[in-house]
Amino acid sequence: MSAILVGVDGSTSSLRAAAYAAGLARRQRCRLIAVYVRKGPPTMIPLGDDSGAAAATAIEAQDEIERELRAAFRDHVPQLDIEASFQVRTGEPYAELIAAAKEARADAVIVGKSAKVLHRIAGSLAVKLVRCGRWPVTVVP
Repeated sequence: MSAILVGVDGSTSSLRAAAYAAGLARRQRCRLIAVYVRKGPPTMIPLGDDSGAAAATAIEAQDEIERELRAAFRDHVPQLDIEASFQVRTGEPYAELIAAAKEARADAVIVGKSAKVLHRIAGSLAVKLVRCGRWPVTVVP
């Protein structure tokens, strides 16, 4: 294996996925690419609506998650003795993880299990990645 890509979003399952991916990268002596996907800014905010405040709150929350992930990456990766990088992308998580995996020529993709009930009906990111069938996908609970 030459590269393992892990999707992280700050959730407990994504942090478990990152830990699993880091261990696998160390054992396989390959690169680890951690990817955090931010949701894109709203394209149009109606005047006189509270959606501007909601958008600002969402951006602040994503900024905080990104800071926490960068700090965790900076603090924990050096002691693992692996080649690793942290990427931040903006867009739809499925599309961005696929693009990142293609660019990195990833040999495997690792993600955390979704905790959202709706995803059991409509399909989660993990299920979509598995169905894509381009890489082995490991879903960490």
